[in-house]
Amino acid sequence: MRPPAEVLPHRPPFLFLDEVTSMVVGERAEGYWQLTGDEPFFAGHFPGRPTLPGVLMAEAIAQLGAYIALCDDRFAGKLPLFGGLDSARFRRQVVPGERLDLEVEMTRLSARAGRGQGRASVGGDLACSCELLFVVVDAG
Repeated sequence: MRPPAEVLPHRPPFLFLDEVTSMVVGERAEGYWQLTGDEPFFAGHFPGRPTLPGVLMAEAIAQLGAYIALCDDRFAGKLPLFGGLDSARFRRQVVPGERLDLEVEMTRLSARAGRGQGRASVGGDLACSCELLFVVVDAG
């Protein structure tokens, strides 16, 4: 599998996908984000009790979804953008040093839009689940 930075338009400090570990193009993928504790948001969220913001868990799931879409030849030169986030649930606090394991399964993928189910977990414990909706636009 290609490294996320070769596929996604995201760049640090807003690239939240370290590696994709398995994928079926256009269908599903697994990957992870290893939190080091050096991420700048931990300093303010929250001082004395650093916690990964839930919206960044959802963003990491979305980046894995974008990786799935962009590896599909139909979307070469395109840019997937959030169209919506439904049924988001945050079940577990995620702290510095933990590895956020990600999985996304596409439930619909057309020429202009898609939908997927995503999950983020730590050590097998569910941290976040959500449904992603996205649109695909020209990158230029």
